Order: sequence, then C-alpha cells, then structure tokens
Amino acid sequence: MAAVTPKLKLYTNHGCPWAHRAHIALSELKVPFDEEIIDLGVPRTAEYLKVNPRGLVPSLRVDDQIITESAVVAAFLADAFPSHLVPASSDPNGPLTRARIAFFVDTYMSKVNVSLYPLMKATTEEERSAIIQKTVDAVVKEIEPLLANAGPFFGGSSQLTLAEVLTGSFVIRLWSWPKYGLVPQSVIDQLSEKAPNFSRWAEAVSKHPSVKGIFDAEGIARRTKERLAKS
Repeated sequence: MAAVTPKLKLYTNHGCPWAHRAHIALSELKVPFDEEIIDLGVPRTAEYLKVNPRGLVPSLRVDDQIITESAVVAAFLADAFPSHLVPASSDPNGPLTRARIAFFVDTYMSKVNVSLYPLMKATTEEERSAIIQKTVDAVVKEIEPLLANAGPFFGGSSQLTLAEVLTGSFVIRLWSWPKYGLVPQSVIDQLSEKAPNFSRWAEAVSKHPSVKGIFDAEGIARRTKERLAKS
C-alpha cells in the first residue's frame, strides 16, 4: 500500500529569509502544500499565536501537528520526503554528510551572515571597509575550503542540498543587495577575487529557481531600507 502524503500547511511571509528556507525545501521536494501569509508588520493574531506562541515564521502544520523553527522545518521536510537534499541517516554516507552540512551551515551563518546587518548599518567608509575585510577573511579561511569540490553545489552535488536550503535565502540577499545600494559592490568583487569557490557556489545558488522562487528582490530591498531608516 502506498504511503499517504501528509497534508501540509505553511505559515510564512515571503519577505522573511528564515521562512524562505521552507519554500526552498518545498520547491525542491515538489510536494503540495497550502500557505497562509503572516503579516510580520503588525502584532500577531491570537489565532496565529495558538499555532506558534513565539509568533515567528515559518510554522508548518503536518496534518494536525505543528513544527516550528526554520532549520527544524527544513530538516523535517528532508526526512519526511527522501530526496537528493540529504541522504537518509541509515545510508552509509548519511551521518557524515549530515554532519558536514551542519558544520557548513553553522560556519556560514556564524562567520558570514552575521556580518550582513552590521554592513548595511555602517555609516562610514572606514567602518564598512573593516566589516568587508573581516567578512572576506572569514570566507577565505572558513568557507572556501569547504566548497573545494562544489559541483556547483555542496559536496559535489549537481542539485541543491540541505546546505543550500538552509543558506540560500541569505546568499541571494548578499548577492543582490549591491544592486540596491544596501551593501557595497566591493564585497562581491573581493569575494570573487579571493574566494573563487565560494563565489561560483553563491552565484549558482542565487540563480537557482528554487531559491529565486518567492524572492522579490526589489520589494525586499525597499522594505529593508525602510526598516534600517527606523532603527
């Protein structure tokens, strides 16, 4: 008897990079789901707080169960719908691949993504240059070696993996923000020169249909500028 596909409902916001992770996973897995957009610009409704008391997105309803937190949602989807994203833990290469993906994602978020907001907030050229230098140095030291065999995606894969699911929404922002004046073009130029593995990978990630799917670069850039002006 064929397995019954659970009914999925994603509570999301298309401008949120964390919720974007779930969209990338769902796009790659090609599983049907319903969607409810949560307005992050106003207090959460009592109804949504019953779904997720933290009021964050994404939340995923699986039949009558709720899963929250973007990395947990993405990992659940990868496990629930076996695919190219990640080998099963029972696969001989599964545990090691999963560990390497987890390390890569943690490194990207803690060494690269952490610099993006301070870079957008920097008010002087000296401050921007210092952040760019720190970011580029971190990529060269920490990320570049991990992408030596990218093909063009993590671990030599020709398809997206869970590594891209969990970093793609942030990569596409970094790669598109210079066009809208949110970060200097020099950060991309320096990465292209000093971290070619990373640059090729980031370019492939930012152009992938599953990553681009819900990404409204102009609209998100405009709203980001508005938030920065108020902060």
